[in-house]
Amino acid sequence: MQRFILSKKNQIAVISAILIVIGFTVEMGFHNEAVATWSLAIASILGVAPIAIQAYQALKVKVVSIDVLVTIAVVGAFFIKNFEEAAIVTFLFLFGAFLEQRTLNKTRSAIKELTEMAPESALKRMENGKFEEVEVDEVDVGDILLVKTGAKVPVDGTVLSGEGHINESSITGESVPVSKRKDSGVFAGTILENGTLQIIADRVGEDTTFGRIIELVEEAQDSKSEAERFIDRFSKYYTPAVLVLGIIVWLFSRNIELAITILVLGCPGALVIGVPVSNVAGIGNGARHGILLKGSEVIGDFSRVDAFVFDKTGTLTIGNPQVAEKEIYTADVNEVLAYLASVEHESDHPLAKAVVEHIGDTKLYLVEKTEVVKGGGIVAQVEGHRVAVGNVALMERENVNLAEKARNDITRFEKNGNSLVLISVDNELKALIGIRDQIRPGVKEDLQKLKKLGVKNLVVLSGDNQGKVDLVARELGLTEAHGHMLPGDKSAYIEKLKAKGHIVAFVGDGVNDSPSLALAQIGIAMGSGTDVAIETSDVVLMNSDFSRLPHALGLAKATANNMRQNIIIAVGVVLILLASLFFSEWMNMSIGMLVHEGSILAVILNGMRLLRYKLR
Repeated sequence: MQRFILSKKNQIAVISAILIVIGFTVEMGFHNEAVATWSLAIASILGVAPIAIQAYQALKVKVVSIDVLVTIAVVGAFFIKNFEEAAIVTFLFLFGAFLEQRTLNKTRSAIKELTEMAPESALKRMENGKFEEVEVDEVDVGDILLVKTGAKVPVDGTVLSGEGHINESSITGESVPVSKRKDSGVFAGTILENGTLQIIADRVGEDTTFGRIIELVEEAQDSKSEAERFIDRFSKYYTPAVLVLGIIVWLFSRNIELAITILVLGCPGALVIGVPVSNVAGIGNGARHGILLKGSEVIGDFSRVDAFVFDKTGTLTIGNPQVAEKEIYTADVNEVLAYLASVEHESDHPLAKAVVEHIGDTKLYLVEKTEVVKGGGIVAQVEGHRVAVGNVALMERENVNLAEKARNDITRFEKNGNSLVLISVDNELKALIGIRDQIRPGVKEDLQKLKKLGVKNLVVLSGDNQGKVDLVARELGLTEAHGHMLPGDKSAYIEKLKAKGHIVAFVGDGVNDSPSLALAQIGIAMGSGTDVAIETSDVVLMNSDFSRLPHALGLAKATANNMRQNIIIAVGVVLILLASLFFSEWMNMSIGMLVHEGSILAVILNGMRLLRYKLR
């Protein structure tokens, strides 16, 4: 019976509203007191039933809830024959609960949309070579799957064949489709907008990036911030205190209506709902923009961060060495680059790969008599010429004359943090190439945004030599730069910052970053980083999109501010209502309940603004 009544709360609210309208219409239009009284009395009894059941359930677990206050107030008003007040209060309470649930559902829509994006089926290649539709749970790592135009990618995998464009907004927050071809990685939950792909499953089920997003967001919703825990404790003592205040007022004034009105006006509904709705909306906004905030407690700490510490490689820089500068000392540019590409194709060194990638498609010659010079480079015969490719030491070994301009260029390239590749043909220097890890596009602008958000310290820690780290720091305008840092050194540096009273956020992507991610108040992992880094962190930037970082910090600050605003609204309304009750003539139970329900709606709508938050 209790469950049935609670399931019909909305219908009871509608019936109560109709009976209240009938009661007032009969009384004012037809002056029929008896029918009006009965109509309002029935509305009161119907309306208080679900509220009383909720009060009873709360008392069973030794909690004096808002429902207890309202039930006592309505029963009291009923027995002093104030049926108008009793009927209106119960209707407003039920209608307020309806609006509260409706608007709360809207704040969770971002997360609901996310879970609805999860793929349910896949086209799996069977033993006979044909593709058949199966439940996504039946897909195992190593299975070959077919993805057609308009379909969702069912697993994290690698493209075996085919080409197409995939909308990855569910993972990265980026709406522009991404081109995919052989060997490209794909994510579960993304949509193939055109083309056809065959993929091999690398991660399935909850292990996929999409599965982890849903899991983390759901965990984040269930977690409670320090503010929420305080409000829970506050409500536990506040609600009985209001009940005691009402009893004291009745004992001294013998005014039962005044005491009952205090119970109604003192309800802390907006206070209880205000902080959770801010957190859910903030987490939902982050999920939409490719940012995972792991819980409401993370939001509070993140909003107060004043020092960002960055790992360099893969975070501030791309993580792959590329050709940054070059000088050619001959008119025969194409032939020299063809010789260089031919020799570098013989090596698997990262610098060689960077050179080959930079030169691109070119004529390749037969390379003979290859000699690898340890710590120097490669010497070989190409088209009858002696070609040497390597560092300055190799050029000196080959008796290559380095003119003054070449030496000046070498000094300049080294000062810019480059690793050097020189090429000589028949003992004559033909080209100088500078290779370095490139700074991520847009990082400088993103760091400026962090400064505008109140971050005072921007620090880079790296295992690279101090010169390279200083170069990155100068280019990006960082406040501190430290090279030759082992994982233990990074952790010790973060401890030192924390000891000075800083709220520290560490941003990294590797296994060696995990201790620092765990040690900092806020660990921020780049989404394409290692599993360990992602699991250890508090915030994840999906697809390693550094540009999400300012949005994440701005969102955390906006969410924390929104929580404070909701607390002020909730407490302020209660204080104003109680003051009006004692110091004015116009305040009564119905008006108080109307304002009270309005305050609940106000904090919910205020929290929902976070769903539309964008960093200015």
